[in-house]
Amino acid sequence: MPKIIIIVLNWNGLSDTIECIESLKKIDYQNYEIILVDNGSMDNSVAVLKEKFGDIYLIENRKNLGFAGGNNVGIKYALKNGADFILLLNNDTKVESDFLTKLVKIANNDNKIGIVGPIIFSYDEPEKIYFAGGKVNWSRTRGEHINFEKKSISVIPAKAGIQTWMPDQVRHDIYGVDYITGCCLLIKKEVVEKIGLMSEDYFLYYEDTDWCLRAQRAGYKCVLASQAKIYHKQSKSTGEFSYPYIYYHSRNGLMLCSRFRSKILAHIISSWIFLKQIIKLVIGYKREWAKPVMKGVVDFWKGKAGKLEGYY
Repeated sequence: MPKIIIIVLNWNGLSDTIECIESLKKIDYQNYEIILVDNGSMDNSVAVLKEKFGDIYLIENRKNLGFAGGNNVGIKYALKNGADFILLLNNDTKVESDFLTKLVKIANNDNKIGIVGPIIFSYDEPEKIYFAGGKVNWSRTRGEHINFEKKSISVIPAKAGIQTWMPDQVRHDIYGVDYITGCCLLIKKEVVEKIGLMSEDYFLYYEDTDWCLRAQRAGYKCVLASQAKIYHKQSKSTGEFSYPYIYYHSRNGLMLCSRFRSKILAHIISSWIFLKQIIKLVIGYKREWAKPVMKGVVDFWKGKAGKLEGYY
């Protein structure tokens, strides 16, 4: 049975992290280890988590290293400690007891599969899909969740042809996708050894998409295992539609396009985006969006990567 090291990244999310860990302790997969990585929390998380989960190895980062940076600390530990697979799992999730067993079963069916993820439902509205595979929309320089807020997989991902080389018993349970969200992502050790760690240039958002696209360039498949299920709460790391949220999505989508599609296309799209924000400021439409979008575009032009200055 392959050894799985599960990395849970915590940043000021104590109550969510506790619920997540408690659900993980009930899974039916036997050979796994949980690693907690605290990303410079300021809410007394470390002390409480150490006391409550003394059997779990906890790594303390002195500051917020971002999603990629924080997880990379855990990934390095996993590679040194015998992991066959590494699972990234958001702390604001709750898992089904058999989710990991089903992910590993799919991942082991073919050596072409490098990354696999579950279908993710909304925690507050568990009948609605949050994520059922990701598709990159290059014309809008953004990743899109397939079947978002639907109650079933009604739209088959464009890469569904991946089913043609899968065994009959699992053929209808998986879908080939552009990317798997880092909210819950299982990756083979050999893939990490071949393509490297997650890119810390993004700091937050799109580092998972970048990782998946790099894996595909290296010859691996990214697939959704639709029989594996978990539940996800709304993001609390930056706040929904906050200045950092808008900024990172604007800048990082352009960075991704420049790296994987076309630098020329990314600069053409960025110029159009910037012009639209000027128009919004003039007419007074969505001004609160315009400024962080413009900042993201300008920083993309300047080649600025990493953390947005002035924010945690």
